[in-house]
Amino acid sequence: MALRKIVQIDDEKCDGCGICIPSCAEGALQVIDGKAKLLGEELCDGFGACLGECPQDAITVEERDADEFNEEAVKAHLAQRESDAATPTQSLSPFKVCQGAEMLQFDRRTDDTHSTEGVASRPSQLRQWPVQLHLLPPKAPFLEGADVLLAADCSAYALGNFHDKHLKGRALAIACPKLDQGQEMYLDKIITMIDEAEINTLNVLTMQVPCCSGLVSLAKEAVSRASRNVPVRQTVVGMQGDILSDEWV
Repeated sequence: MALRKIVQIDDEKCDGCGICIPSCAEGALQVIDGKAKLLGEELCDGFGACLGECPQDAITVEERDADEFNEEAVKAHLAQRESDAATPTQSLSPFKVCQGAEMLQFDRRTDDTHSTEGVASRPSQLRQWPVQLHLLPPKAPFLEGADVLLAADCSAYALGNFHDKHLKGRALAIACPKLDQGQEMYLDKIITMIDEAEINTLNVLTMQVPCCSGLVSLAKEAVSRASRNVPVRQTVVGMQGDILSDEWV
């Protein structure tokens, strides 16, 4: 133990948004049970790089007795985190690729009937920022009592009417169940949205590829663990923008 500077997190102020986590080069912070936590005193260098990232001013640097900063422990921690984040991939034959990564080219008509020249652009229906689930404060005012659209990252690019048909009137969260790292915080955030922000409905918009089903599983798990019950609707989008299914689950 030594008297030194170290970060302190106020649980009352922290809303679990996770914005502070990328700014910590040592990987000493993690959202646990909806709150940012210091994983170990020996991992914190006390410089406070995370302070300016916190929108709730929940992080401060204080001087107190703490375990000494340990660079070797940091290296071991980062190596373990990288190992844990690595997802083993299925061995693919040269003749078959994952459906979610398969290259496809779709025929598009280029005649004048599909031209958009001279047509006023449609206004955005996006109601808030941020939208990425890692960055989204789960108790933000715009989530209170809201109908929430939890959309797979690719879905907006496939749907020509994404804003008018699916986003309009809803708060938005986007995520990729295949590529996003640190997804352990997603479950806590959605539970907080249900129980504390008291969202009204959860609409899950996914692509037809198998990996997208993980987003629906995440939503169902959150509802099962939450103290409130909210209806969950799943809309599955084809890769050419057609709606393959749309139902309450």
